Amino acid sequence: MSLDWGIGGMPKKLVRPRSGTFAVLDIGTSKVCCLIARAGRPSADGATSPSTQPRIIGTGHQLSRGLRNGTIVDIDAAEDAIRKAVHMAEQMAQETIGAVTVNLSTGAPQSEILGVDVDIGGQQIDDTDLRRVFQHTHPVRQNGANGTEVANNGNDRELIHSIPVGFAIDGQKGIDDPRGMFGEKLSVNMHLVSASANAVRTIRAAVDRCHLDIEGFVLSPYASGLSTLVEDEADLGVTVIDMGGGTTGLAIFYDGQMMFADTIPVGGNHVTSDVARGLSTPIANAERLKTFHGNAIATEADEHEILDVLQVGEEEHNAPMQLPRSLLNGIIQPRIEETFELVRARLDDSGFEPLAGRRVVLTGGASQLQGARDLAARILDKQVRMGRPLRVRGLAEAMAGPAFATGAGLIAHAVENTSSLTMPSPVQSGEPGRFTGRFGQWFREHF
Repeated sequence: MSLDWGIGGMPKKLVRPRSGTFAVLDIGTSKVCCLIARAGRPSADGATSPSTQPRIIGTGHQLSRGLRNGTIVDIDAAEDAIRKAVHMAEQMAQETIGAVTVNLSTGAPQSEILGVDVDIGGQQIDDTDLRRVFQHTHPVRQNGANGTEVANNGNDRELIHSIPVGFAIDGQKGIDDPRGMFGEKLSVNMHLVSASANAVRTIRAAVDRCHLDIEGFVLSPYASGLSTLVEDEADLGVTVIDMGGGTTGLAIFYDGQMMFADTIPVGGNHVTSDVARGLSTPIANAERLKTFHGNAIATEADEHEILDVLQVGEEEHNAPMQLPRSLLNGIIQPRIEETFELVRARLDDSGFEPLAGRRVVLTGGASQLQGARDLAARILDKQVRMGRPLRVRGLAEAMAGPAFATGAGLIAHAVENTSSLTMPSPVQSGEPGRFTGRFGQWFREHF
């Protein structure tokens, strides 16, 4: 089944690659980044034909303002940062954009598996039947990924992703693409990821103030996985850990599909704050110390290396305090350990940890801290590699690292135009249907 599914959950046959110019917006706690890309290449008659990879033609990024832990806390400041990043990208691309695909790293995302059945009446299955099964207004709701019941939250949550994770015809499972086949009943299990509607509305309002439409939201760890994973990893099982400034996102991929996603409100900025408080140094200096001298794993040699640490309130020309590097790393290591322990706990609670295998891809700006990869391998007891953007062309060398994986993944997502086959964006507020068994039962039936 894996060869027929693209990374991202939709069968490759169901994806229509997008051509033309489009833009994405990565709104993070540390930075706001706008990328403008062009997909397809001009043909002799001036039209565009699909290309394997989109090309970046414009970039703009600004220090993020008005956000804390991925959540907008000052909409005016956030709007200003977004507007400046978009303007820079437009100037570079010499294009004016009207719509963007936006990441989502807030809103307490929740994953659930939802089963949908549609009567076919013995007829041949076609695109219309797929749309019916994806847009079914009263799907059969299953329990959450961790085996707890999914609450009917009404309109307080908004559906961000609806990804098919298994077709069946008349009870026959393991079907890649049901079109062209005959049956009485078409079934599909959908992986639904929802987020707080208020958090989504606030981001939408900030982007709307910049006179931009939002084509869709993409969960940050999902986007990072789209840009950093190779096909075999996504097929065999892997966990993507996206370490941002204010949050750490995680996504489990298996059989080419995202099976689970979550976000932890801890990131690189918390490490910086710990250093600033622990060493009584300004935030800017704490960030420099962390970046250039910090290590997530303390060593005996740290005791013999002395660092100059500017104290809060002191002038820069005054003599800084001299402290051993061991003191710095003694502050950093516990926070990074806590982050990976929280990730491990979320993976264990999800019920999908067996699908993730022993492979982890670590990405995001905070993952670049020296020693983070080794500490992740130690705590998670998995093989860990660093993830960098793979599926876009034209990224400047300075933007080709883990910090820009989410933005590149947004491009990869936007180029796959699957809107005609996905479920509607709003969470249906009609009758919730009935529960049909715990995740363990679903797991045993499908794997």
